[in-house]
Formats: sequence, C-alpha cells, structure tokens
Amino acid sequence: MTTEPNAAPPGPDQTLPPDPEAYDTERNAHARARGLAAPYIAGGRDPQPEVGRREDRYYGRLLLAMIGLIVLGGFLLGIIANLLGLSNLVGG
Repeated sequence: MTTEPNAAPPGPDQTLPPDPEAYDTERNAHARARGLAAPYIAGGRDPQPEVGRREDRYYGRLLLAMIGLIVLGGFLLGIIANLLGLSNLVGG
C-alpha cells in the first residue's frame, strides 16, 4: 500500500465531486423543484416501513386501551360514589 506524502485527508472545506446518479433521485428532483439550495429534503422513504407500521399499531392499541380505562374508571368511580351515598359527587 502506497500513500502520497502530500495528500491531505478530505476536510470540511473540501467538497466531494458531484454524483450524477444522486442528482436524478426523486428526492433531489423535488428539492430542485422547490428551489432549495441543497438537494435535500428532510424525511423521505422509510427503509423499514413494516417496523414503523407495527410500532404504530402497538401504540394505537395502547392509546385505545388507556382511553377505555379512563372512561371505565370514571363510570366505576361514579357507581362507587353512588353506592357509598356520596350523592353530592354524582349530582343527586
């Protein structure tokens, strides 16, 4: 392996050569259409969409369970207050 003694490693002030294949990607075309200075739009395609969908289903079920528990808890507290004779708390 030979190295050139005068070759400096690429630093932050050195730019990379343009990549013609990356120039034609869908994200870069959209960025140019929007007039952005850099060919980059935050976000993009999820490399593992099924993992994200599975996580969304899990948190959706968890949200529905928490809502159900809060509603049922309110009914339960109302019934208990009514049975204990705390009619002022249940509007009677």
